[in-house]
Amino acid sequence: MSKMRVYVVTVISTFAGCGGSSLGYKMAGFTEVLAIDWDNHSEKVFTANFPDVPFWNKDITKVSSQDILEATGLKKGELDVLDGSPPCQGFSTSGKRNVTDDRNDLFKHFSRLVEGLQPKVFVMENVSGMVKGSMKGKFIEILKDLKSLNYNVKVKLLNAANYSVPQSRPRLFFIGVRQDLNKEPVFPKPHGKIITVGEAFKGLEITEEEKIEADIKRFAIYKWWKLLKPGESARKYHPKRSLFNLIKIHRAKPSGTICKIGGGGSASMVHDKEPRSLVKKELLRLCSFPDNFKIPGKLPQVYARLGNAVMPKQMEAIANTIREEIL
Repeated sequence: MSKMRVYVVTVISTFAGCGGSSLGYKMAGFTEVLAIDWDNHSEKVFTANFPDVPFWNKDITKVSSQDILEATGLKKGELDVLDGSPPCQGFSTSGKRNVTDDRNDLFKHFSRLVEGLQPKVFVMENVSGMVKGSMKGKFIEILKDLKSLNYNVKVKLLNAANYSVPQSRPRLFFIGVRQDLNKEPVFPKPHGKIITVGEAFKGLEITEEEKIEADIKRFAIYKWWKLLKPGESARKYHPKRSLFNLIKIHRAKPSGTICKIGGGGSASMVHDKEPRSLVKKELLRLCSFPDNFKIPGKLPQVYARLGNAVMPKQMEAIANTIREEIL
């Protein structure tokens, strides 16, 4: 009797960050053959958690598709999925939205790698602000560019809360399928149950040392913490309608979007009963990372990594759908 061939499903992650996407693909049974990011702390976090995945600390603008093919041993067209989340600060509604921000054009280098590698599928994630107001022209440009590479491309706004992540986090996902596969891009159906903060925090024990590091009583944001009711943003009370990412958690709902700036005096998510920002254990739960995920460094570094990450459980749902319905 002949042996059944085991098909290895491959993925390369660009703008890999701390590995949120990578973890999602891993949970869906993919084999990651390369991860690329040029942030030094992201490299520390990634390699601590994915020691078997080659990691390039390189500027994506200096990486060629030929470099990747030679290093991985893949031939053009063999890669199953090319994944990437180009930095979104220029598009984000939580920052100074700037159409001319250089980071808005990093998608062109993702597009360049798609053209050179010709993966069967590509997945690109970005903030919902890309389709709002003055940014819409840039969104149309990106979509047109990706479609010009002979891919069937669809875009959908997906909220992580619908995919077993206890956090309301709407993000745009572009999925492209190479035209010769004769398949349409597909997105995962929402999971039925929404996970609340209270459910996510079950069984967590926070030490006094962790609480002391996260204490905000010595910072200006403490006055806003005292005003906030669970689920409210400081924007409601701020005279300039600022600080909208400073939110007090509500235990009967998913958390608000966790941003990359937090911890200390710039907390983006604060506790409902104690005057402190959320600690690493809590943030990992709200971002659907496992409790044993390693993030060395201080609390602001934890926020920086998780606030920029793709939520693993959401990416697992996307990766499973791609594997089962396209590949």
